[in-house]
Amino acid sequence: MRSTVSVREGQGVVLLCGPPPHSGELSYAWIFNEYPSFVEEDSRRFVSQETGHLYIAKVEPSDVGNYTCVVTSMVTNARVLGSPTPLMLRSDGVMGEYEPKIEVQFPETLPAAKGTTVKLECFALGNPVPQINWRRSDGMPFPAKIKLQKFSAVLEIPAFQQEDAGSYECIAENSRGKNVARGRLTYYAKPHWVQFIKDMEMAVEDSLYWECRASGKPKPSYRWLKNGEALVLEERIQIENGALTISNLNVTDSGMFQCIAENKHGLIYSSAELKVVASAPDFSKNPMRNLVRVQVGSLVTLDCKPRASPRALSSWKKGGVVVQEHERISFLKDGGLKIANVTKADSGTYTCTAENQFGKANGTTVLVVTEPTRITLAPSNMDVSVGESVILPCQVQHDPLLDIMFTWYFNGALTDFKKDGSHFEKVGGSSSGDLMIRNIQLKHSGKYVCMVQTGVDSVSSAAELIVRGSPGPPENVKVDEITDTTAQLSWKEGIDNHSPVTSYAIQARTPFSVGWQTVTTVPEVIDGKTHTATVVELNPWVEYEFRVVASNKIGGGEPSLPSEKVRTEEAVPEVPPSEVNGGGGSRSELVITWDPVPEELQNGEGFGYVVAFRPLGVTTWIQTVVTSPDTPRYVFRNESIVPFSPYEVKVGVYNNKGEGPFSPVTTVFSAEEEPTVAPSQVSAHSLNSSEIEVAWNSIPWKLSNGHLLGYEVRYWNNGGEEESSSKVKVAGNETSARLRGLKSNLAYYTAVRAYNSAGAGPFSATVNATTKKTPPSQPPGNVIWNATDTKVLLNWEQVKAMENESEVTGYKVFYRTSSQNIVHVLNTNKTSAELLLPLKEDYIIEVKATTDGGDGTSSEQIRIPRITNMDARGSTSPILSVHPMSSYTPTVLLFIVNALW
Repeated sequence: MRSTVSVREGQGVVLLCGPPPHSGELSYAWIFNEYPSFVEEDSRRFVSQETGHLYIAKVEPSDVGNYTCVVTSMVTNARVLGSPTPLMLRSDGVMGEYEPKIEVQFPETLPAAKGTTVKLECFALGNPVPQINWRRSDGMPFPAKIKLQKFSAVLEIPAFQQEDAGSYECIAENSRGKNVARGRLTYYAKPHWVQFIKDMEMAVEDSLYWECRASGKPKPSYRWLKNGEALVLEERIQIENGALTISNLNVTDSGMFQCIAENKHGLIYSSAELKVVASAPDFSKNPMRNLVRVQVGSLVTLDCKPRASPRALSSWKKGGVVVQEHERISFLKDGGLKIANVTKADSGTYTCTAENQFGKANGTTVLVVTEPTRITLAPSNMDVSVGESVILPCQVQHDPLLDIMFTWYFNGALTDFKKDGSHFEKVGGSSSGDLMIRNIQLKHSGKYVCMVQTGVDSVSSAAELIVRGSPGPPENVKVDEITDTTAQLSWKEGIDNHSPVTSYAIQARTPFSVGWQTVTTVPEVIDGKTHTATVVELNPWVEYEFRVVASNKIGGGEPSLPSEKVRTEEAVPEVPPSEVNGGGGSRSELVITWDPVPEELQNGEGFGYVVAFRPLGVTTWIQTVVTSPDTPRYVFRNESIVPFSPYEVKVGVYNNKGEGPFSPVTTVFSAEEEPTVAPSQVSAHSLNSSEIEVAWNSIPWKLSNGHLLGYEVRYWNNGGEEESSSKVKVAGNETSARLRGLKSNLAYYTAVRAYNSAGAGPFSATVNATTKKTPPSQPPGNVIWNATDTKVLLNWEQVKAMENESEVTGYKVFYRTSSQNIVHVLNTNKTSAELLLPLKEDYIIEVKATTDGGDGTSSEQIRIPRITNMDARGSTSPILSVHPMSSYTPTVLLFIVNALW
């Protein structure tokens, strides 16, 4: 524990940290009483990161306690805590106000390196608590990068530059006065290379010039080392402003060189190797070109640059003849040969001989002189329309010794015939590179260049292709004015794609339309020079979007972007409901129905319906209002309404703007009541063993109380209950019904009532009928047949009915050809029959007994084969017996029935 620090309330105090010995940067913080309660810095309390001390500008009672300095290494993150320092208030009074006393200030002169972050600290004790402000002594404003931290106690200058150097002032001020601390920031920069040296390989007797340059503040000085030691200067070795010059190089000058740039803030090195070589001429590393092609009239240079140290002297021969300089031929300093205005006679083999004191070497180049390439048919400017195809010609005349290549460029980019093969194709022979463009689009407008290249020269020719297409979309479509049925539109012309706009069309879209629809405008036809029009025949109180489509001779273009959504003004509705009708409902009701008016035809808010009705023949209308625009019906209830009485009905419309028209008057009937009378003259009789037919007289229309829908027949058998009876309905004006699926030989009771949409009326009196007995279950047996080529004679045994079966009244013979499905029926009251049939194919025959209760069981099928040359006989019995047919006169009824057996 450190000694207690006692101060008066309102007095300033400095608590010392005293960090331990260290290396590297430290950071400081203070604990108040116990960890982790750290002192929070504000305008009254400040922890200096330069000294580590805690400064309290004005002590308050809440500051009393123990303070511990915490030191953290920025290198190792190790943390050390000092001994606590108690702070107490003296009891001899409160400190009065006094002017600021600056306790933390920056040095009078502070050097700052380029690019570093500079922090200046300034804090003062005082009562009241002083306010800290900063400024430059020269009055210059602070740049935007400067930051004030810790309630202005720290001025931070990031990325320090030379313009940041100068005098800075810290002003501490309160109501009792102010104090100023001043200091100067000076700028310095370590050396930095602007130009460093690189490895060099040079020939003996050459001269070396090596320059190294560096920037820095103060300006750096230079010195040179060779192989790690200071370079010894002599007559041919000189250093000036960092540049090293060595003349008349020899092999001993080879070595590692270092240029050192330094000022008081640091030094930097630049190293490179110097190789000095001595060798005879050698073409292996830099051989002469085997073949040089040039065109007549051009300038050609034949290089001769063997590797040699020192540089070799060169001489030239063409064939075996020494080449002499004259007005067209000259020798270059680097050993090359230059020939101007080349002719065919200059063709041949040229030999260069290079020689120095260490030896000599030869190199050879063959010069071929060709005729220049010329474009004989060049592409020309063209105008085309979208979808067309054109050919841009490019034909040349060239030297036959040269290979030729055609290349096309479109707007500066190389044409890729593989990638763009759907549009571009190169056509023509060996001396032609014509470009075919198929199905031209707008994107193909531009500059086309045909480039013709040989191994010697290249020529090109360009042409502009203008593609005319339908117009681009108009721009900036706006609604300038809106009424209930019109909209004033304006727009700007879009891209015409090289074909003037001839007309415009306006399209509209609403939330109720299916897509975009062309609308009526004034003027009706909008020419290409007009950029405003009025859309008419709009629906009031509907939200619209508009767009404009431009057209030219090529066709219609893309539509513009939609305008902003606008709503037409309100108006009185003009369209009444459609399909006004009604009817039905419950007793004492008049039901009126209609198709609601679509929202787009309601013309405004507050839309509803006015329903008007009156009994037929009455002059006064009864009216009511339906406020819901989606309601499709209205029901009027009144006990005085006569059932199924006619009413004249009409439905009108209204909104906040007023009332609109009514629909045409239509007749609607009030609700029906169930019929009040029963059908009369009800009768029933049996048709067979499972069917009974019931008949009745219809009820009068006036007593039906509505539109008669039909009749309901209720029936039950003698052993059943009336409550569980079955029902059959017949529609409309039918006055009979057939009851099917009944049990045989059983009495059935039945009653009939009429019904309409309101319900069913009373039942008639009950009548009864007994179903007939079932037909015999025994089939006709022992069917015998005898056939000729024109007829078939049949005979069978009589069927005898059981006691509980219907008596046999006759027989039916069913027959058909085996190849057809049409069944013929012959009725007879005998046990025999004669069928007049041409037996040209097989016949299938069956026999059934007939009774009042229906047809009995069928005999087995008989197949009678077609007759060839002789009569045929047969039987269904296992024992064949043929009976001669006596003459008879049967009663025969013949039917044709379509059936499948």
